[in-house]
Formats: sequence, structure tokens, C-alpha cells
Amino acid sequence: MKKRNSQYFLMVFLLFGLLLPAGCKKEGQSPPSQPAKPVPAVKVPPPVQKQPSSAKIGENLVPSLDFNNRKDPFKSFVAPKAQVAKPSASTGKSIKDLLPIQSYELSKFKVAGIIVGLKENTALVVDPAGKGYVVKQGMLIGSDDGKITRITATTIEVVESFNDNGRIRKKTSKLILPQKK
Repeated sequence: MKKRNSQYFLMVFLLFGLLLPAGCKKEGQSPPSQPAKPVPAVKVPPPVQKQPSSAKIGENLVPSLDFNNRKDPFKSFVAPKAQVAKPSASTGKSIKDLLPIQSYELSKFKVAGIIVGLKENTALVVDPAGKGYVVKQGMLIGSDDGKITRITATTIEVVESFNDNGRIRKKTSKLILPQKK
């Protein structure tokens, strides 16, 4: 019974909802008899871009690609360090052919540590710029074609060759490991 009553109320509610707006009209208003005519679309011509005042008709409008006064975006901000070494006296190699460890004089290197007792002895030397190199016997070091001949527990022996009035002379130098206190 409740279900039937709820259906009845729903039907009445819908009926009033549909009839109520149609029944409330003011006097003097009549429904429009003809549908409204659509307004014809006005075609607007595309906008024409005006020519810049400084340009002339017929002049080439492509900008020039002159980069002479521009900064190179790929150039480093930091200037590269100048090479200290001179070309090798005995071999005549240029600075570009030398290794970084061969760009300083032998006396400028400091021995930071020596490892003895493995397959072969190795040492750590530091150049004046603070860069460290691990060296072994037979490697080249220094600007005068120094060759490491021997590494002991406290020293590194290097044989350098230099030009003395047309004669190539050899000189043995030692780099000593500083003692701890």
C-alpha cells in the first residue's frame, strides 16, 4: 500500500511540474509564430601585416648572419694554464707531444709516498700544480727527458740527459721522500 501511495504522489508531482510552467503566462504575450532568422555571417578579410617603416620595398629582408662581434658560447670562462716546459733538448719534441708529467723540471716535483715490496716498487709524486702521479721504474719524468731508473724505500733515482755544447750528457738526480717526525 505504501508503494502504491508513493507512486501516486510521484505521478501527481510530475504532472504539476509539467503543467505549471505552461499555465503561468502573462497577458499580452503571445508565443512567436515564426522562428527567428539566422543572422548572415560576415566574412572578415585576413589582417594584412604592414611593412616596417625602416624597410624598403624590394630590399632583402633576411637578416645577415655576421657573428664577428658576438661572444663564443662554447669558449671556456677559465683561461687554460700556460705550459711551463720548453721543447725537449735531445729529442726535439714539441710541448704538445709531451706528457703532463714531463712539463715541469725534475726539482719541482715532491715525493708524497713510496710503496716497496710488491711486484715492482711504485711512488707517488706531486707536481707544482698539485696533481699527483703514480710512477714506476722506466717511466719518463721532468722536462729534460728524465727516466726513472730505480725506486728504493726512501728515494727515486732519475737519469736526465741534457745538451752541453753539442754533447749529450747524463746526470743522475734523486728525489727524496721526506721523513716523518
